[in-house]
Amino acid sequence: MKTMAASVAASKLYKVFVYGTLKRGEPNHECFSKCKDGYHKFLCEAETVEKYPLIIGTRFNIPFLLHNPGKGFNVMGEVYEVDERVLADLDELEDHPNYYCRNEFMVRPLLASDGRSGGSSTSQIIKMPVWIYFIHNFRPELLERTTYRSYSNNGDHGLKYVSRYLRDPESTEKARRDILV
Repeated sequence: MKTMAASVAASKLYKVFVYGTLKRGEPNHECFSKCKDGYHKFLCEAETVEKYPLIIGTRFNIPFLLHNPGKGFNVMGEVYEVDERVLADLDELEDHPNYYCRNEFMVRPLLASDGRSGGSSTSQIIKMPVWIYFIHNFRPELLERTTYRSYSNNGDHGLKYVSRYLRDPESTEKARRDILV
């Protein structure tokens, strides 16, 4: 029988940057543990090297990162190391590549003054490639929405995320049309 360490060593690992409901303490964080044989590990807090618009949209108050480099903020999130099984679960949640598209971009780890994760960016030099879920084919009017540097379901915006199990299929499809062109 394989140990977890042997299983992880045999599996390809990916770094994924999450900025919304997949972060620690957020409604979809348990998706990392959906596959009992999967591997995930929190690595650090980070921010995107480029600025992007992070918005909250649809009647379900979903955080979306719009692929429009140079607009918005250097978005804050978390970096995880995951295996192929966990990556597949994340792709399923994000409906990659039909809704969100997973692309590789650079982030900058956020370091506290003692060198541990959790502070502000201390160096413009340290960067790491990660996979990020973006919306590419979005409606242009979404760029007029309020943008955020960081997302929390309990944020000052007052927009509570509506979990998938509470949505009816017809409303979900309409919400998709509200975002995509």
